Amino acid sequence: MLQEKNIFNEVRDIFKDGHIVFGSTSGNITSKSVDDESITITAIEFEKSKFLIKTANVLNSNAQIDSFKTGKELILKLPKKDLKYAFVVADGSYTNGSQLTKGMNFASKDRLFITGALCGDGVRFDTTLSSYNENPKEGKIVAIGFYGETLEVTFASNGGWTPFGPERVVTKSKNNILFELDGKPALNLYKTYLGEKSKELPSAALLYPLKVKSTDEKKSIVRTILNINDENNSMLLAGDILEGSKVQLMMTNVDSIVTAAEVAAVSALELRKNKPELAILVSCFGRKLVLDQRVEEEIEEVEEVLNKETTILGFYSYGEIVPFNGEKNCQLHNQTMAITLISE
Repeated sequence: MLQEKNIFNEVRDIFKDGHIVFGSTSGNITSKSVDDESITITAIEFEKSKFLIKTANVLNSNAQIDSFKTGKELILKLPKKDLKYAFVVADGSYTNGSQLTKGMNFASKDRLFITGALCGDGVRFDTTLSSYNENPKEGKIVAIGFYGETLEVTFASNGGWTPFGPERVVTKSKNNILFELDGKPALNLYKTYLGEKSKELPSAALLYPLKVKSTDEKKSIVRTILNINDENNSMLLAGDILEGSKVQLMMTNVDSIVTAAEVAAVSALELRKNKPELAILVSCFGRKLVLDQRVEEEIEEVEEVLNKETTILGFYSYGEIVPFNGEKNCQLHNQTMAITLISE
C-alpha cells in the first residue's frame, strides 16, 4: 500500500503541518489490534521537547552499499547539543543492520540512546520502503532526534527463545553470510536438524533462528536466517556473524514469546521515574509467525503492564534496534520484543 503514488499527498492532506515518516512493516501494532495489509497512522505532539529528522540512503549508485558509513553519517547530521535519544526507521532489504548500528554507535561515541527497526515486507522479503516527507522509497533510513531536558526514555527487550542441540563454531563466514560450521557446510547441517521442515526453507528458518556468541561480545544475540543458497550451501543472516563465534539452534512456543513480551515491558517500566506517555513496540516478524492466530496476546501482555493512558504503537520488523538491557550502545537484534517508553 505504501507503493501507491499518492500515498504521501493523501496523508499530507490530513496533517497539513505534520512531519511525516513512513515505514513498511510485517504487521502494524496498536492497542486495538495487529493489522496486515493496512496503513496505521499515529500522530505525536510534544509540549516541551523538540525533534529533528534527518535521512540517508544506503543505496548509492556511485559506490557499494556501506551500512556502517551510512549509519555514521546519518547520526552525525543530528546536532549533538541536548540530543537525548534517536529513533531510526531503516530499510530492511539492503541494509546490513549490524554495520548500521556499529556506524551509529561510532558517530555518537556510544553515548546516545538509539532504538528503532529494520522495515518489513511480510513473507515476501521483496521490497521494504521508508521515507520522510515524501513518497516511500527503497534504501531510505530515517533518524528522528529528540531534544529536551524533561524528556525521559527507557527501553528493554526480550526474546523467549531456547537453544537446543550442540554448540558449533563458525569456521567460515563473510559479513552476514554463514558458510561453514565446524568445518562443514552450514546449510547441510541446518537442513539435517530441521528434517522434514527443511523442505519449507527459507520461510521455516524464521522458526529456528541461531543463538550467536562471538569472542568479542559479552552477551549472546539471536540471528534470523533470511535466505539460503543451495549452490554454495550458505545462509544469509539478518546481521553479521564473525568467524570463531559459537552458535546453537533455537526454538520457542507461544507461551514463551508472550511471557517474554511481558518481561520486556516490566523491565522498561522499572527504569522509569515518570509514567510513560508513549510506548513504541517493535517485534520480530518471526515471532508473529510463531504466534499466528494468537499474535495479539503479546501486545495484550504489554498493555497489562503499562498504564491505560499510554499510547501504544509499533510494528513487526526484520530486525530490532535497541541496546542490551543496562547498556547504551545499540545493537541489531532478531526475534525479540523491543519496547521504548517515552514521556516528557
